[in-house]
Amino acid sequence: MNASRLSAGGRIDRNRPVTFTFDDVLLSGFQGDTLASALLANGLDVVTRGIYSGRPRGIMTAGSDEPNARVQVRWTSGVSESTLRATEIELVEGLEARSLHGKGRLEVESARARFDKTYAHCDVLIVGGGPAGMAAALAAGSTGARVILVDADIELGGALLGTRRHLDGQPASDWIALATATLEASPGVRILLRATAIAYHDHQYVLVAQRGPAAGTEGRLWHVRAGHVVLATGAHERPIVFPDNDRPGIMLAASARAYVCRYGVRPGQRAVVFTTNDSGLTAARDLAAAGVTIAEVVDARENRMVTGTAGSDRVEGVFVDGRLIDCDLVAVSGGWNPIVHLFSQSRGTLRFDDRIVAYVPDRPFQGTRVAGAAGGRFALADCLRDGAAAGAGAAADAGFGAGQAPGMPIADGEDSVQGPIRALWMVPSSADSWATCFVDLERDATVAEVHAAVDAGMRSIEHIKRFTTIGTGSDQGKASWVNASAIAATLLGAADGSTGMPTFRPPYAPVSFALLAGRDRGDLHDPIRTTSIHSWHAAHGSVFEDVGQWQRPRYFPRGSESMTDAVGRECLAARTGVAIMDASTLGKIDLQGPDTGEFLNRVYTNALATLPVGSCRYGVMCSVDGMIFDDGVTSRLGENHFLMTTTTGNAAAVLEWLEEWLQTEWTDLRVRATSVTEQWATVAVVGPNSRAVLRALAPSVAFDASAFPFMTWRTAKIANVPARIFRISFSGELAYEINVPSWYGPAVWEAVMAAGASFGITPYGTEAMHVLRAEKGYPIIGQETDGTVTPQDLGMGWIVSKTKWFIGSRSHRRSDPTRPDRKQLVALLPEDPEDLLPEGAQLVVDPDAPVPMPMVGHVTSSYRSVALGRSFALALVRAGRERIGATVYAPLGDRTIAATIARPVLYDPENLRRDG
Repeated sequence: MNASRLSAGGRIDRNRPVTFTFDDVLLSGFQGDTLASALLANGLDVVTRGIYSGRPRGIMTAGSDEPNARVQVRWTSGVSESTLRATEIELVEGLEARSLHGKGRLEVESARARFDKTYAHCDVLIVGGGPAGMAAALAAGSTGARVILVDADIELGGALLGTRRHLDGQPASDWIALATATLEASPGVRILLRATAIAYHDHQYVLVAQRGPAAGTEGRLWHVRAGHVVLATGAHERPIVFPDNDRPGIMLAASARAYVCRYGVRPGQRAVVFTTNDSGLTAARDLAAAGVTIAEVVDARENRMVTGTAGSDRVEGVFVDGRLIDCDLVAVSGGWNPIVHLFSQSRGTLRFDDRIVAYVPDRPFQGTRVAGAAGGRFALADCLRDGAAAGAGAAADAGFGAGQAPGMPIADGEDSVQGPIRALWMVPSSADSWATCFVDLERDATVAEVHAAVDAGMRSIEHIKRFTTIGTGSDQGKASWVNASAIAATLLGAADGSTGMPTFRPPYAPVSFALLAGRDRGDLHDPIRTTSIHSWHAAHGSVFEDVGQWQRPRYFPRGSESMTDAVGRECLAARTGVAIMDASTLGKIDLQGPDTGEFLNRVYTNALATLPVGSCRYGVMCSVDGMIFDDGVTSRLGENHFLMTTTTGNAAAVLEWLEEWLQTEWTDLRVRATSVTEQWATVAVVGPNSRAVLRALAPSVAFDASAFPFMTWRTAKIANVPARIFRISFSGELAYEINVPSWYGPAVWEAVMAAGASFGITPYGTEAMHVLRAEKGYPIIGQETDGTVTPQDLGMGWIVSKTKWFIGSRSHRRSDPTRPDRKQLVALLPEDPEDLLPEGAQLVVDPDAPVPMPMVGHVTSSYRSVALGRSFALALVRAGRERIGATVYAPLGDRTIAATIARPVLYDPENLRRDG
């Protein structure tokens, strides 16, 4: 038997011992213990140290308001979790725990953890499984309403579990058992234990984080949409601030009582109770009944106060009325703070109640009812009546009748938790002791810091919060904010409650990223999008890369071929023979309506309304500041029907951009925009022999240059599949893009491969595509642009209309977009043709200039080219077009690469190869 463990009593199962380790020391407890109660039972006094002060800290509370006992745990599954509260950790066999001084350690163990999410609807959601919440659930459940009752504990009962209360002359545990059985038998009632309501949003949308019996290795995030919400969240006991109030052995009175009554643990041998209200007296009686010697009850209502403490690693005495009283436990009660966090999150307002000297809910914003201690009514009888009325009222509001709720039991003579109270936030003390008067123990913040904030001119509680860091810890100031607010008010010469409280933000309690992610981790972290031809690529050895959410073939190695060799081979096929690429990931937006031409004229910098049916046109769209947003080819399919293509990564953003203008600015335009990206598979056939391949596939189409000119499209059947064939090139070579419904993509791809077999057709990926387009100086949005680049910077002033209005045109009328010293797109030819400039490398004119060197630009793309027989790069260089032929330098960590500036089009500048 552990020295601090009582021989009998509590709700622990003494027939089921549990072994665990704390800081590598083997210890024991019982099922039903928390880690905190088991540590106390084993006589462990110091469980952590102050994050900044390094002062020893012990267990102060028994719940989620614990500011000190933060630990790192490793569960038997091997999963590790950091910065948990020992007061909330359910003791399990084999648990390994370590004390924390400040930050914990993040370990990657997600593969062995199982988390999920679910969605639920109910008529009445009740948060809190104490007496008020249980009474509310009994009343609402009896009406036939769908009820969800949420509680963070492992069993219902709330604060009653940590007392010796009686109801109807019987122990409260008997009523808890009967009420629980009744709720479990109610078909419309769902009980969620180990579940914390962490966020209360608009439209009665509440997030509930539920941990599983396997603790940190499993859990579920509930998205609950309720008709009506009852908050029966209870109250937190409030500490009192006095010099050296952070020593281990100083504990909230109700928590000391809970350790005795619920866990059968004596948190000390000799206690001083320091209280401002009746709950301290009740705690003293229960401690005495458990064999704790009560050295003295210091009741502030009698003008008596604890003015300091003595001790080293734990409290050894307190100073009262100028004398030292020996003790190893100080049970403190400064009153009770209703837990108003969720009510405030729901946009309900708070007010300061002088009767209980605490903040209480005032005006609800949604259909929210507050019951029991959460509303400032602490008497057990009031909590039961309050809860029953709230539950019945919420069910009635949801359209259910009065029901047959069981009568509420009669509470014993201890009718009030708090009773008459003295408002005491801080014991008067001298300035030289303020640095040891701790307001927020988790953040090591003291009265001295509140003084400093006020002296610095802070008046808003939000400013004081940020100046002192009070309330910014993982407990969000549950044990500190009311005191901090009142102390600040005193220093400002204002009345209690006048400074208000800072904004309560979700989550109410810390939540692991693993729980928030649920199954969306690893391969499921982000949706993986694949084209309909993906399986062919995988079967033929493609190496994939992520492009946005798409998996695209990067290159197709043969045997042990390196990426450089494979890409060179693919580029050579495209330049001298025929090559094929899956371009299905390009964004595709179907635009229909009589005003579509006018709409496109406003969106693009060049004219689209004049585009003939059967033709295509390249276009650039800018944001309102005139900077390039996206580019692509738009084809006119009919008089009022267009197909727009966008870059792969910007498809969703462009559609959102179009909808924003249609829905908010140009509501008179008759245009409908629909994403068809996944509707169409796109097969690009590139190279001098591409025309011959297409002729074999679609003999009914005239493919010669005069009959099928560049930037037009035709319809045909390929492999007996209706298709659109576009003459578009992103390589500078003769090229075609075949569009077919996506489910026919694999069949058409294989048909093209078969038709091109005699020509040595070669599949190529995104890496070769990049090389081919860069040799032609074609930019890629997001690589050659970064939100500060105009069409003129890319040498594309020709595409910016000077006669029509378009989004961004006002900016283009200013002098800045055409300023000659702007960064402009150029090519770079390293002096050593084998040198490959790193993408992103900064460029300078004088490599010997002192650091920091003045930069003139940066490399945007860099490749090795078989066609050019050397390496090359594209770059944005200040006044780049004026520097053609000049040398710039890229200072790297171990060397400097010199390169000559050239015009950006390095391959076939006359476009002679485009028509075959």
